[in-house]
Amino acid sequence: MMAVFERVTRLKSASRFLQFSTTLWPVPSQSPERCSPQRSVGCLQQRLVHGGGSGAVKAAPTRRPFSRVTTGDLKFFRQLLSDRAITDPDLLESSNVDWLKSVKGNSELLLRPKTTEEVSQILRYCNERNLAVSPQGGNTGLVGGSVPVFDEIILSTSLMNQVLSFDSISGILTCQAGCVLENLAQYLEECDYIMPLDLGAKGSCHIGGNVSTNAGGLRLLRYGSLRGTVLGLEVVLADGRILNCLATLRKDNTGYDLKQLFIGSEGTLGVITAVSILCPRKPASVNVAFLGCASFQDLLATFQTCRGLLGEILSAFEFLDASCMSLLEKHLKLSNPIRESPFYVVIETAGSNAAHDEEKLHRFLDKVMTSALVSDGTVATEESKIKALWSMRERVTEALTHDGYTYKYDISLPVEKIYDLVTDMRHLLGNRAKNVVGYGHVGDGNLHLNIISLSKDPALLAAIEPYVYEWTSRYQGSISAEHGLGLKKRNYIYYSKSPEAVSLMGNIKAMLDPKGILNPYKTLPDNIH
Repeated sequence: MMAVFERVTRLKSASRFLQFSTTLWPVPSQSPERCSPQRSVGCLQQRLVHGGGSGAVKAAPTRRPFSRVTTGDLKFFRQLLSDRAITDPDLLESSNVDWLKSVKGNSELLLRPKTTEEVSQILRYCNERNLAVSPQGGNTGLVGGSVPVFDEIILSTSLMNQVLSFDSISGILTCQAGCVLENLAQYLEECDYIMPLDLGAKGSCHIGGNVSTNAGGLRLLRYGSLRGTVLGLEVVLADGRILNCLATLRKDNTGYDLKQLFIGSEGTLGVITAVSILCPRKPASVNVAFLGCASFQDLLATFQTCRGLLGEILSAFEFLDASCMSLLEKHLKLSNPIRESPFYVVIETAGSNAAHDEEKLHRFLDKVMTSALVSDGTVATEESKIKALWSMRERVTEALTHDGYTYKYDISLPVEKIYDLVTDMRHLLGNRAKNVVGYGHVGDGNLHLNIISLSKDPALLAAIEPYVYEWTSRYQGSISAEHGLGLKKRNYIYYSKSPEAVSLMGNIKAMLDPKGILNPYKTLPDNIH
């Protein structure tokens, strides 16, 4: 069907089976079960940012009374970093704007340290001077967490990109926080190992950013979250103290596991400067199947069958709907490798014995074909063909950027409810939305809901929010499965966490960063600061 798939086995039969308007942030005082957040109309100030965890333009939070950068401050940073203290507006531009081009800050200073000691001196000075800091990795986040809101100093880890050590016996990698994920994967491949996480943004994202946002990605089903694979961290606290928890032990039960405070805290509690992470051996046999299903119920039944028959070799189970496929074909000129279907599944297996894996995969495919759970499909075993099939899933986000103004939601739900939200949003919005699409990680119950309009549309946003969060809360889901809260979702945290839990988070923030200089407008809601 496609030139790039000419050597890929087609699933024609089971026997042949072998990828800017203003709306105020709602600030609820209680959980949604006890009261619904109320909306207000007005503007906190003239400066606007793109917010709401979607695509909505919202009023920015009020700037807090932090100091502004002076010539004396510039002198200190230039003495410390020389030409790595950057004030050129042209060079600052890309660091002030997020990947979606939805949030833009006004920082006038970008600092690029190379060592933990330099980060320590920077934060100690900023804390003493009451200068706000916005830590930044690869700037690939989707919730406005990686760029300044006002004039915070940008602290980039891009030059902290060295591998510190790798133990080829234990598979433990220790590296600086600014290492690009794809570069680490390439480094490990030469050692016959792989990274335990894989993301569509792997060519740009930093491992420190991955850890500080607790990024999920495509391999979570197989290798678990970073809370399990990260063994140790080195973190610089707001006052410049260096917390060395850079352990390389699989087991350490001496007191509190402090590293867990910083995994997923989005740079609000400290700046991660180094990571030790447990890496799996590179599988000797990898297969990727791209399958079509007639309904989401068939897709779920396929997943259940998949888990039972593929067992330990199952590495990923991803899905996208027909609307996503249409966008891939229209905007990226990718060709559907199988017949049109309402739903598509990407399944990856990874094991140590090709014959064993092939036998298990054949048994699974025979089962889902004969039971009519899968209507068509194709399988790839060669690396280039595997990448081509994976692109059908990994490039959906890119295709969406070409279709209009996108309101993005990263939701975690019980697996059986994932697509019900997409269906309900289509019924709710009708022709007010240009498109409503769903894709994501079936294996860990993570839906990426995207609602597209021709342009920014406050009326459409008002129909989406808070409905989407109320819907998620009703089924005990999470409003942020893997993207974090950042700037855009911070005030919606009460839909997923109790007031007591949020209050405790605020206490932890106050203890570790009393002046609140680290990412001051991110993650925690406005009524906590």
